[in-house]
Amino acid sequence: MPIQSRLHRPFGALTTLTNGRHSWSADVDATLGSDDLAPDPHDLLDSALAACTSLTLELYIRRRKLAVTNLRVDISHTESKTEDGKVRYALQRSLHIEGDITPEDRAKLLEIANKCPIHRVLEGEISVATSLAE
Repeated sequence: MPIQSRLHRPFGALTTLTNGRHSWSADVDATLGSDDLAPDPHDLLDSALAACTSLTLELYIRRRKLAVTNLRVDISHTESKTEDGKVRYALQRSLHIEGDITPEDRAKLLEIANKCPIHRVLEGEISVATSLAE
């Protein structure tokens, strides 16, 4: 299902997004002329990696019946420009795993985190094709 975005100009830059089953919002910071009513697009991008990592790990934890009692994934990013003007977006991910598990299990969870589908997309080649609708 494609993602649809609708801008609500009377509310600054508040935008409603939907995939046909769920809806969520995005906004920009008040310094950019909005009311900061929702996460900004960078937060949404970073949260996709956080969510995918958590869910991928949870599925593995369930399958292996690991004694994990709590799992938290922290994502932050830095942004810079290359000499040719391209954006360099560097994501930092930190896994916080609680429970009675072995060092080998922890190492395997780190390996599994690096296999989450969004991680693979972000490390792959991405292209964006844009057109004007009729």
